[in-house]
Amino acid sequence: MTTLKGSQKKYLRGLANPLKPIVFIGKGGLTPQVSDAINEALQKQELIKVKFIEFKEEKKELSREIEEKSHSILAGMIGHVAIFYRQHPDKEKRKIQLP
Repeated sequence: MTTLKGSQKKYLRGLANPLKPIVFIGKGGLTPQVSDAINEALQKQELIKVKFIEFKEEKKELSREIEEKSHSILAGMIGHVAIFYRQHPDKEKRKIQLP
């Protein structure tokens, strides 16, 4: 999956509404440990929130970098919180069915 339609992104943002941020980008920036945490969270949940505590001005660039490194899709950004989605490779384990 490389791109999502606008309606699919809107659907994912709705699903992400009650979720709490799982990963926080702080003083260290996008370290290998943070990248690993993002990949692990996407593997388990498919849809996660990442909060930018620091680097708020660079959040768009960092979000693109997260997309590339984690092979995920940025579903949206609300304030300093980015929503990422990566479909589980195993059809049996997929939790989210896109419209």
